[in-house]
Amino acid sequence: MNRLHLNLQFFAGEKTEKATPKKRQDQRKKGQVLKSQDVTSAIVLLSVFLFLLFGAGFMRDRIFSFFYQTFNRYVLIDSLSVELVMEIYSDVLMEMGFILLPIMLVAMVAAVAANFFQFGLLFTTEPLKMDLKKLDPIKGLKRIFSLRAIIELIKSVLKISLIGSVTVVILWMNLENVLSLSFKTAWDTLSTVSYLTVMMGIAASFVLLFVSILDYFYQKYDFEKNLKMSKQDIKDEYKNSEGDPVVKSRIKQRQREMAMRRMMQEVPNADVVITNPTHYAIALKYEDGQMDAPVVVAKGADFIAQKIKLIAKENEIVMVENRPLARSMYDQVEIGDRIPDEFFKAVAEILAYVYRIKRKI
Repeated sequence: MNRLHLNLQFFAGEKTEKATPKKRQDQRKKGQVLKSQDVTSAIVLLSVFLFLLFGAGFMRDRIFSFFYQTFNRYVLIDSLSVELVMEIYSDVLMEMGFILLPIMLVAMVAAVAANFFQFGLLFTTEPLKMDLKKLDPIKGLKRIFSLRAIIELIKSVLKISLIGSVTVVILWMNLENVLSLSFKTAWDTLSTVSYLTVMMGIAASFVLLFVSILDYFYQKYDFEKNLKMSKQDIKDEYKNSEGDPVVKSRIKQRQREMAMRRMMQEVPNADVVITNPTHYAIALKYEDGQMDAPVVVAKGADFIAQKIKLIAKENEIVMVENRPLARSMYDQVEIGDRIPDEFFKAVAEILAYVYRIKRKI
């Protein structure tokens, strides 16, 4: 028996269930989302080289302008002063900014776009918090000799092999141009090298993009695997979010008991109790000039009906037997509600009867 109990506990703790929406939301708040860093790197690299392919002319003109300004303004200076040095430094930074800023801007936009397409808009400072568990050497060794480490090694080997192969293919296809570089002018040599560099960069970016797509599917598998929950985890989450069913049941029971006590406290204030006579009891109250219609202050069936009648008898409340009226009002009127118009005539007759009895008393 104990062994069976232990087996049930083991299977209850095994993470076989898909993560609930709440678990996913909690992990997202902590910054733990489905993301492949290789996808971001590949898109950034591809964007930068595509920009160089079409925007290299702008950068070339800015670089020539920078050198032209340098050789015409600063080389022939006889003496330097602090003010002049600061001016030169400022000009150099300005020119470098004009040259490098477009590349940095393209890289930044590409990185933001790549992450946005993977997991949407997310801002959290949770990953920046100090976590001493990350310094645990045992966990560090487990990470080194884990399946993820092996996958990362395979990815690295695959990247190097594919990028190296693509680079060799591009150089082989342009072998004649490469071998003739020594016979070309400096300008032609620079143009050829720039062209080959951009072509190899774009090809390498597409190779990385292909590898990153494979990595994305692996990251998705690993992410879903780590998010899995056990049946016990789901039960605990439900208890924490919705409340323990046992506690909720007790709270509802207490609420019913309190409502019952309040209802029974109103019975002595009623004017009449209409009965079935054994199954239903409806207590009505009417104050002339303050109420536009009688109000149900208590109602009940079976045991509660008997309790209402007992309290009514102890407080000398008139009880009138009317089976169809008692049954209909029990089904249609809630405690605290005025009686519907269809019951006005029958209830008025009963109240008139009650008032006649009270006057005789």
